[in-house]
Amino acid sequence: MLLLGASGTIGQACARALIARGHDTVCFLRPPASGGHGDGGAALRQALAGAELRYGQVTDADSLLRDGLRGERFDAVISCLASRTGVPAQAWAVDHQANLHALRAAQALGVPRMVLLSAICVQKPMLAFQHAKLAAERALIDSGLSYSIVRPTAFFKSLSGQVARVRAGKPFLLFGDGALTACKPISDRDLAEFIIDCLHRPDRRNRVLPIGGPGAAITPREQGELLFALTGQAPRFRSVPPALLRMMAGTLGLGRRLSPGLATKAELARIGHYYATESMLVLDPDTGRYDARATPSTGADTLAEHYRALIAGEIRHQPGEHAVF
Repeated sequence: MLLLGASGTIGQACARALIARGHDTVCFLRPPASGGHGDGGAALRQALAGAELRYGQVTDADSLLRDGLRGERFDAVISCLASRTGVPAQAWAVDHQANLHALRAAQALGVPRMVLLSAICVQKPMLAFQHAKLAAERALIDSGLSYSIVRPTAFFKSLSGQVARVRAGKPFLLFGDGALTACKPISDRDLAEFIIDCLHRPDRRNRVLPIGGPGAAITPREQGELLFALTGQAPRFRSVPPALLRMMAGTLGLGRRLSPGLATKAELARIGHYYATESMLVLDPDTGRYDARATPSTGADTLAEHYRALIAGEIRHQPGEHAVF
C-alpha cells in the first residue's frame, strides 16, 4: 500500500491501521529538512514505525513516480493529503494537483485501487479548498480505477481548541447562540479503520462515503456544556456574531490586489465564517437542510473520552487545519 499524507494525524492513524493488519506499507513524505520537523523527523519516524518511509515531493509528478512508487507494484494508493490552511494556492496544489499526480501515477503503473480522503463540506462548496477537493473527486471517479471517496465530518482535534481556555476558567466562545451548526465528530483511529476497511469491503467500492463518529450530532453549545461538566465548572459562554467574520473577509478582500497576505487572511476569514454557519452533516439536496439521521456513524471513540484525556494531560491538542477556535 502506498500512503500519502502520512505526516498528518489521520495519515499516521491510517499507517498504524495498515501495519496492524499486516499490509506492507510505504509512506511517501517530504524530506525531514523541508517538512517542518524540528527534530529532523525522528518523532514522525517513530510514529510510522513498521512502514517503509520514502522521501520526495508529492506536488512533483516526477518525484512521486521516481522516489515514491519506484516502478514497483502496489495494490492500492491511499491519499490523506490535505492543504494546511485551505487558501487557494495551497488548495489547488495539494488537495487537487497532488492527488491528480497520485491518480495518474497509479494509472501509469497499473495500481487498481485508490482511496481518497475528502471532506463532508464539499457538499456545499463555497471555498477554494472545497472546489479543489471536488475536482480531485471527479478525476478519480472518471479515472476507471476502483475507488472509495471518504467524506468525514468534524475531527476531534478541530473541536478541541477551547479545552485549555475552559480549564483556565474562561468562557466558551460561541458563534451566535451556539446552536447554528452540528456535527458527528470522529476520532483519528475510527476514521482510519473506516478508510482501511474500504480496501476490503465490496459495498464501499466506487462510492462516495460520508461518515461521522458514534452517537448523536452535537452542537457547539453542547460541546461547551460537556467541557464545563468534565472540568466541574458552571457553564459560561460568550457569543461572537458570525457576521463579524463575513465583514472581516469583505474588508480584507478589498485589499487583496495590493497584498497577497490580505488575500490569504480574507480567505481564512471566509473559511471561519463557513464553519461557523454550516453543519458538518449530510446535506439533503431536496430540502437544502442538514440531516443528522442521514449521516452514517462508525467507531466507538467519543468526544467526551477525548476531552477527558486532554484535560488529564494524557494526550496533547493538535489543531486541525481549519479549526476556528
